[in-house]
Amino acid sequence: MNADSGSVQARRSTDARSRLHVALVTETYPPEINGVANTLAQLARGLERRGHHVSLVRPRQPVDRRNAPPARELLVSGVPLPGYRGLRFGLPALGAVQRRWREARPDAVYIATEGPLGHAALRAATRLGIPSLTGFHTQFQQYCSHYGVGLLMKPIISLLRRFHNHSGATLVPTRALQRDLAAAGFRNLHVLSRGVDTERFSPTYRSTALRASWGCDDATVVALYVGRIAAEKHVDLAIEAFDRIRRARPDSRCVLVGDGPELAHLRRQHPDHVYTGAKVGAALSAHYASADLFVFPSLTETFGNVLTEALASGLAPIAFDYAAAREHLHHGQNGYSVPMADRTAFLAQAERAVSDPEQLKRLGQEARHTAETLSWERVIRDLEHHLFSVIDCAGNQGERHEPIPATAE
Repeated sequence: MNADSGSVQARRSTDARSRLHVALVTETYPPEINGVANTLAQLARGLERRGHHVSLVRPRQPVDRRNAPPARELLVSGVPLPGYRGLRFGLPALGAVQRRWREARPDAVYIATEGPLGHAALRAATRLGIPSLTGFHTQFQQYCSHYGVGLLMKPIISLLRRFHNHSGATLVPTRALQRDLAAAGFRNLHVLSRGVDTERFSPTYRSTALRASWGCDDATVVALYVGRIAAEKHVDLAIEAFDRIRRARPDSRCVLVGDGPELAHLRRQHPDHVYTGAKVGAALSAHYASADLFVFPSLTETFGNVLTEALASGLAPIAFDYAAAREHLHHGQNGYSVPMADRTAFLAQAERAVSDPEQLKRLGQEARHTAETLSWERVIRDLEHHLFSVIDCAGNQGERHEPIPATAE
């Protein structure tokens, strides 16, 4: 992709022929609850708003038994993902994908997940000569150490590198991740950042009634965690931070929003905290806006949508200096940035933060101002640019990549 692609995009955006058919391949999509699913829904809706047609290839979800999926969706068989209740990874379905794309050929394919379905889709696109983009949405290699399989990290990186290097380009959410993957041998990497919906996430959702249900009044400092209750999210550090917060301010309240394999254990071991389970829609918006400090201890994010959702909700976050925090968090201005993996500094900052509620309010106001600059429309325009560029690049080369090795059919 080069600078000339921008002029091509501008010319095509005013031309009716520029309306693309984009096939989106993913192993997770709403109503499943996770950052990848939410991001992909935003990308699909954004492309459709700009006049493009988006077709979806994904595993069947339980809800599909009750509701017929739209005609634009190709559903494939899936298998439950161990430890991730409600999530499934798709089986390869190479034949079904090829048949669909022969019948209704997309102009480009965006493959968002690297599971068996994603591998099959990339093989299908290569065989049919359809330009492809892949997205690096999840740091699976970073999960290994949290589940006792650290020896698998190098093979997983090798598998991911081979997969992504067979696409026309790979989109990553931050410049830092782009540098890290380039150093690991990934090629043709481009940054596609993330936006945040500042209407859905807003301080206007703050709820006195919700705070009262937590046992809080207006003066109570509420610290909030939102995300999977799982080892790879460093939820143990969130609990330690909550303990330090309660020590500094015994009248404070700590709330965890989310579901996951560690939830039952934490409820038994730390019964004083509030555990709400997973929340979506207006309920999630109210939980963000009704807190005062956002505690974000994860070190395995590719981006971390919850951080920008907290900013939009008027919350000052405390987070390690990487991913979304490195892009958007400015220490002492709109939150608290802590050196990478420095648990001691993270805990000390959490304790200091709750000692000055007025500063938390000021930082929260500035956090909201930061979020107001993070438009999804800009992200969608960037994605459109990358789609046109990979199509032009494939046309100019006049040849396709070698087929990627088979994983299963």
